Amino acid sequence: MFEFKIVHEKGAARTGQFKTPHGTIETPVFMPVGTKGTVKTMKPEELKEIGSQIILANTYHLYLRPGDKNIAKFGGLHKFINWKGPILTDSGGYQVFSLGLGSTNKTTDKLVKIKEDGVEFRSILDGSKHFFTPKKVMEIQHNLGADIIMAFDECPPALCSKKYAKESMERTHRWAAICKKEHAKLLKKSGKKQALFPIIQGGMFEDLRLQSTKFMSDLDLPGIAIGGLAVGEPRSTTWKIVDTIIPHLPKNKPRYIMGIGTKQDIIEAIKRGIDMFDCVLPTRLGRHGTAFTSTGNLNLKNESNKLDEKSVDPKCSCYTCKNYTRAYLRHLIMEKEILGIHLLSLHNIYFLHAVVNEEKKKILGK
Repeated sequence: MFEFKIVHEKGAARTGQFKTPHGTIETPVFMPVGTKGTVKTMKPEELKEIGSQIILANTYHLYLRPGDKNIAKFGGLHKFINWKGPILTDSGGYQVFSLGLGSTNKTTDKLVKIKEDGVEFRSILDGSKHFFTPKKVMEIQHNLGADIIMAFDECPPALCSKKYAKESMERTHRWAAICKKEHAKLLKKSGKKQALFPIIQGGMFEDLRLQSTKFMSDLDLPGIAIGGLAVGEPRSTTWKIVDTIIPHLPKNKPRYIMGIGTKQDIIEAIKRGIDMFDCVLPTRLGRHGTAFTSTGNLNLKNESNKLDEKSVDPKCSCYTCKNYTRAYLRHLIMEKEILGIHLLSLHNIYFLHAVVNEEKKKILGK
């Protein structure tokens, strides 16, 4: 079922097709993030209209509410949210660590405790205690029913020591092996079709990254992800790590870099042969009145936009740019009107899809 075919190459860059149970994904592809089962303010039909092929959802948040077992009762995430295309769920590992990192409750207990067999954490909703193991994360993602699911990993801080990065990486390796075994068992039991991707870790240390790349590649799963980047390190470091990894990745499998979502980052990723990337930036910036444009980010809250009759980006042909002025959009944002957030989120997602499409044309020589 999960077949990846390279269609065209130009240098390291490539276009491809990744077949999933809910449709074939044309790569390279930007994947909008729908953390809690929705890409904020966007209807599924609108996402499809502006070119979204696959969306993401978050294991951690959906486990806490409404609960993965409840979603399974509705026939899985596709039916629950009325999205007919492919879905990817992350493992929740990043949220477990980032939402509790360094935080303590009133008794000074750490909100996250990393153990050999998993992670103990407290819910951001009510403080209740939970424990994620690799097996538990596989069970949750099988209940959610996404086409692509991620192995449970630990995402270490960008500035951690090499000693900690190594310990974290080796733990992630052990968890990935457990995930693979549990995933195979659950597939056999349920008959579902889901692709498991492992996640390369190793911090900002090239030798560790190479070790992790080999380990994860040897698991021989349908795709492979690069995690632990875009977490606060300088971009020069990001691409140095990616350049170290790329030559050692399986060529015939989709490559996914996690957390990439600006125009320049997408261009850099594509030219290096990355096939998939995601980020919350389009909707997050939209909620705060900022739009992507061909000349850089535009903060619509600035006074200079108050009477501006131009569209957000004259070069853009999205619904927002064809129908609304900067002045009106600024008014909506300043008045905290939901329509303004929606229109900017729509534009920002459309803009990144357009960036990807332009890069595809270059690869194809058009």
